[in-house]
Amino acid sequence: MQGVSTSTAGFVGLAERGPVIGQPQLVTSFADYRRIYGGYLSEAGYGANRFLPYAVEQFFANGGSRAYIMRAVPGDAKAAEKTVGVLKVTAASPGAWSENMRVTVQPSSKAKSPVFAVNGADLTLKNADGFNAGDVVELFDGSKTAYATVKSVLDKVVTLDAPCTLNVADTTVGTSKYIRTCEITIIARLDDTVETFENLSLKPEALNYAPVRTARSELIKVEVLASAGAAAPAPAEKKEDKKEDKKDEKKGDKKDEAPAPAPAPVAAAGKITPYELCGGTGSEMILILEGGSNGSVLTVTPDAFLGKDDGPGKRTGLQAFIENNNVSIMAIPGITMPEVQSSLVGFCEGKKSCFAILDIPMDLKKTNDVVNFRDMYDSTYAAIYHPWLQMFDAGAKRPAYFPPSGAMAGIYARSDTDRGVHKAPANEVVRGCTGLSCNYNTGEQDILNPIGVNLIRSFPGRGIRVWGARTISSNGLWKYLNVRRLFIYVEESIKANTNWVVFEPNSEALWARVTRTISTFLATCWRDGMLAGTSPDQAFFVECGPTTMTQDDIDNGRLICQIGIAPVKPAEFVIFRITQKTANGEG
Repeated sequence: MQGVSTSTAGFVGLAERGPVIGQPQLVTSFADYRRIYGGYLSEAGYGANRFLPYAVEQFFANGGSRAYIMRAVPGDAKAAEKTVGVLKVTAASPGAWSENMRVTVQPSSKAKSPVFAVNGADLTLKNADGFNAGDVVELFDGSKTAYATVKSVLDKVVTLDAPCTLNVADTTVGTSKYIRTCEITIIARLDDTVETFENLSLKPEALNYAPVRTARSELIKVEVLASAGAAAPAPAEKKEDKKEDKKDEKKGDKKDEAPAPAPAPVAAAGKITPYELCGGTGSEMILILEGGSNGSVLTVTPDAFLGKDDGPGKRTGLQAFIENNNVSIMAIPGITMPEVQSSLVGFCEGKKSCFAILDIPMDLKKTNDVVNFRDMYDSTYAAIYHPWLQMFDAGAKRPAYFPPSGAMAGIYARSDTDRGVHKAPANEVVRGCTGLSCNYNTGEQDILNPIGVNLIRSFPGRGIRVWGARTISSNGLWKYLNVRRLFIYVEESIKANTNWVVFEPNSEALWARVTRTISTFLATCWRDGMLAGTSPDQAFFVECGPTTMTQDDIDNGRLICQIGIAPVKPAEFVIFRITQKTANGEG
């Protein structure tokens, strides 16, 4: 058995841009985050809701390596858009960020070939690769152009929807005559990010249909408001025909049914290219999207962070992590609204596979105020930290205070990687931290630590360190966060590595195999220092068989395994007893 990861973090918060519906996005560096979600957020623009990018940066700076991000947005945020002809381009996500984006639309072609022979609507090409049914094509005879739609392609023969009347056939090497497909290329540019989607069709049945080919874009969403094919106009009636009709009417003759008109020749088809359907003239169009809005980010309400559960692929905010089984550390940085924090704690309790890190409002400094805030919660699946950290604000180019949850998530990951999940993530240096929003002394530590407020303190000559490892639980059995996280690690590792048991015969052979597999894993945990005891028997037990299952359990397909482990608890207080020793050896 291989243990699951415990160092993957999940963050929810406001961002400059990025997806707001569906799966949280994995980032493995702050550069990754900036590519998907944009840069730092200003205090003037976002106020106390601006801390997500800073928390992610601090997570990686303090030892984190993997994080999943879910962007939250106010309900009144809007995505910018622009419609030209039949083409509608919308920013991939809400926000004013798209004001800096430029979208270019150009005519393009995915296939071009000389024509060897023309037989009505059938054209024999030198190379028919890339030509498909439904393609709009341009024909050039050296001086004139015409347009048609491909009906079918067989070997090197392309059949058009109308006879070709241009003299495009030419077997001469280097001929200027040709047939080529007509598509569009869309290029979206934002800062250093450039996305290019070449040779797009406006026809829904095409393999290169524009909305499908651009579906994975991080910058734009494309819609086609009408079909790419422009119907050929009906042939104009001749004056002689009108006179004949009038004569027939006078004679009283009636026609049962008008004969079907002959296919219009290509030269008179009057069709236009996909680029022209988009309103394009010249070599390219530059679109500037309009109407994007960040919404009320300064006064965002809790529902933006909590999100909605509209089913798989449609969840938002915190609810999007229902579908994610990789995250083991959760934070909503800087958001201290009780509705949000209690929901985050409840979410982690419900999943039982992740642990929440909470912040305390920066302006709460007196111990009584801190105690009152902490007393709102009671959970073994969360820890709370204070005070806030002074770090360099790379966006504003000056020092500022930030909530500790982002840096703490990184310290959790660093401690797990260096020592293991059983090691309390405390007495660890906070990287990048140059000061604290307030400094607590030992007396205040003695008040706050026992009730589960983990302080971050400055020690002369030792830097700024995390000086607490408690949960916010009133249950003394679960007061240490490393104990709870060790149990999460063991439970999730056993679940992940025993899926093979499902649908196996529920017999003594299976019970013995399960017991052996789990015992081997726990013995490894004990050897790595995760479990207490001088022998495996003192560190854990595994029972699976008649003592854990009734005949009814067996008959109904339930395999029940009882597991007990002895966790290692941290040495939170170090006490030295020193006695006086006299010269003659008496103590």
